[in-house]
Amino acid sequence: MARDRPAPPDRFRQQALARGHLAETLAAWLLRLKGYRILARDLRLPVGEVDLIARRGRMLVFVEVKRRALRDLALESVGARQRRRIERASEAFVAARPALAGLDRRFDLVLVAAGRLPHHVPDAWRP
Repeated sequence: MARDRPAPPDRFRQQALARGHLAETLAAWLLRLKGYRILARDLRLPVGEVDLIARRGRMLVFVEVKRRALRDLALESVGARQRRRIERASEAFVAARPALAGLDRRFDLVLVAAGRLPHHVPDAWRP
C-alpha cells in the first residue's frame, strides 16, 4: 500500500546525510585508487569544514565532495563563501599539525552524480 503522506523532515535529513556519507566514501576510494592516503574525513572545525583530507607524496589535498543529480550542478555548487570556509579549515588543520606545514597544498573537488563514476577535479581553485 502506497503512503499518501510525505516522509517526515527528519527522515529526509537522514536520507540526505546517508547519501552524502556514501558520496564521501566513494570519493575516498577513488582517491585511494589514485595513490592518495586519506588523513581525515568530515573534518568540522569552528572556522570551517573539509570533507576529505588526503596526501600523496609532498601534496596535501583538501577535498570537497559534491553529490548532485548532474555533474555540472555539482561543479557549480561550490561558491566563494564555501571555498573560504574550506581554506580556513585547511589552515587550522595544518596549524595543529606542524609536521605537515612544509607540504604543498591543493584544493580539489570530487563530483558524484547519480549513475556515474565519481569525477576528480584536481586543483579546482586557488586561495
